Amino acid sequence: MNAPARTKEALAERLLDALPQTQCTRCGYPDCAAYAHALSLEEADINQCPPGGAEGIVRLAIITGRTAKPLDPTFGVESPRTVAFIDEAWCIGCTLCIDACPTDAIFGSNKRMHTVIEAYCTGCELCLPVCPVDCIALEPAHPTTQSDAPTGWSAWSPTLADTARSRYQKAKQRRAATQSAHEAAQAAKAQHKLSDLAAHSRITDTNVLAQKKAVIQAAMERARQRKALKP
Repeated sequence: MNAPARTKEALAERLLDALPQTQCTRCGYPDCAAYAHALSLEEADINQCPPGGAEGIVRLAIITGRTAKPLDPTFGVESPRTVAFIDEAWCIGCTLCIDACPTDAIFGSNKRMHTVIEAYCTGCELCLPVCPVDCIALEPAHPTTQSDAPTGWSAWSPTLADTARSRYQKAKQRRAATQSAHEAAQAAKAQHKLSDLAAHSRITDTNVLAQKKAVIQAAMERARQRKALKP
């Protein structure tokens, strides 16, 4: 890695450290790390993070040397922190909210009611649109009136950010491992059928079977190559 690339990488890391780690995607990027990377390349502006609010913009301005500016309303507004709650009487146990939660803050299993672990919820709201029965609601995280509730970094803390960041990384690793195991199982299943295609097919013509086997082998090889190219 050359010096400019290392400098950009170091800048991206500093910017990531300054973000609230809610992983809410409201900035227009898939997670806080992607937003920090875009900032380091000057592909994103410093006023795209509603959870960080005005104080967060100042933090990013200091690191980047840019001028602080108001939060861009296109990406949302600075507001009091909220946490998700699930109405367990209506929950159908579909697990869609579990899959959507970036910090694994929702506990439950298939066809069993789910519950939110409040201490790990970042208020990202990603669980809301995926719920098919609309049984998830957001509640204020602080027991104060809406007008007095803290916002931005006043409602958050470095400790909460560190916890969210750690849980997000672990959730990504767990999901990647699960996906890898699923792909390996599917590949093994396909290879097993391919080894005796005649027994797993209604086709009896040996020439047609040979052609089908060649097509499947070519498809599996393309899939293997695509997987090898993934970062």
